[in-house]
Amino acid sequence: MKRGFLLTLVGMTALAAVGTGCAYTAAALFGGIGGAPQAALAVAVNPALIKHGQYVATAGDCDACHTAPGGDRFAGGVAIATPVGTVYATNITPDDTTGIGHYSYGDFERAVRRGIRPDGSSLYPAMPFPSYARINDEDLQALFAYIRFSVPAVEHLDRPTSIAWPMSARWPLTYWRWLFAPQVRANTFSAVNDPLRSRGAYLVESLGHCGACHTPRAFTLQEKALTDADGPAYLTGAVVDNYVANDLRGDVVTGLGSWSESDIVTFLQTGRNAQAAAFGGMSDVIQHSTQYMVADDLGAIAHYLKTLSAHRSDQFIHSAASGAALAAGDVSARGALDYLNNCAACHLSSGRGYSSTFPALADNPVVNAPDPASLISIVLRGAAEPATGSVPTRFTMPSFADRLDDQEIADVLSFLRSHWGNHAPGVVPGAVAKIRVMVNIQATAYRAGDVEVGSAGARATPPATR
Repeated sequence: MKRGFLLTLVGMTALAAVGTGCAYTAAALFGGIGGAPQAALAVAVNPALIKHGQYVATAGDCDACHTAPGGDRFAGGVAIATPVGTVYATNITPDDTTGIGHYSYGDFERAVRRGIRPDGSSLYPAMPFPSYARINDEDLQALFAYIRFSVPAVEHLDRPTSIAWPMSARWPLTYWRWLFAPQVRANTFSAVNDPLRSRGAYLVESLGHCGACHTPRAFTLQEKALTDADGPAYLTGAVVDNYVANDLRGDVVTGLGSWSESDIVTFLQTGRNAQAAAFGGMSDVIQHSTQYMVADDLGAIAHYLKTLSAHRSDQFIHSAASGAALAAGDVSARGALDYLNNCAACHLSSGRGYSSTFPALADNPVVNAPDPASLISIVLRGAAEPATGSVPTRFTMPSFADRLDDQEIADVLSFLRSHWGNHAPGVVPGAVAKIRVMVNIQATAYRAGDVEVGSAGARATPPATR
């Protein structure tokens, strides 16, 4: 029996080895299909093309991932957290040895739109090539020309990922691409019926790759929808680095249903409006990208987002009773005293805050989000509004990690999620404790120099015009 078992085990191992070998061979032979590596740039390089490419790089927010705080522009190094480990953004300067100076235009096109490296292996999908599959030829050619002929070359070795084997193997990603990455369709945004919406859809769905953060992902880590046409999950919000990238659809309580197109434009230009203020990764987007975009494009983005239907039917009904109770000194509600002692000076007993300075907590989509991760992270880490050209003042919120324990944070967040008309689920101390551990790990790694993380205001993106 033992001998039979061993033979069976050996046979299964051999079959597994053969299957793995066949899969690897198939990936090597067929994984690079698509595009032409030897393709050359089909347009003449001139100042207008370079300027256009600079704008494309800005609208695509290349800086947020490829420029580390205090580092050279596009030299890489920013840590990107994934569920399977940390990926470090690569050097995309035109250095011949450590960057992409040896790339042909065809190599560049295959990497950006198809997720294929020059050696035929697959990029990790931390690079949003599923969205970039629909970048048009004009923009992609301009982007290549800008990076190749205008960005200074920097010698900076890429940092290996912290993804453990076998998850770090690249050949299975070929099958991931086959299953989940769309075919390149560079000119599919019809402008027949609504040109403004078409432009907005292009900027949101493709070049701006908003869904990479704002669309939930499946167990196999692909976005559940890449466009609005793919289903109602598109832009309904997702957790990124212990923050919730908010619902951008028409939901009144948790999305942009109560925002006007003008509100959205103001937010993208300044990082704040009467309803909310940017934090986390969105601060980087505004700091390095949207504040430099032309008004027509911001208007197109806002117009497109306002066409997305809601997927929840909740309505917000403001309640003045909570503010009146706090103003009268009634702190009988759990978390009320902590709110008055720590929050009310900026956000007021009414929960209304100060317009465009300290955001309102009443009728705030972040406060009402089903997942309280953003609120917990903001309280533990603190937050700072991005400084922009039009609004250079940065108002900050300090960290309360040392001042409040897990129970107190849970209580105060539960309070503000259930008052002034807000009606989101309460927060439990365990949820706070879990994020506190992650915040402490990141802070320790950052102090030790083990990671380079994005930080609004740490880098400067030169103004770009279209």
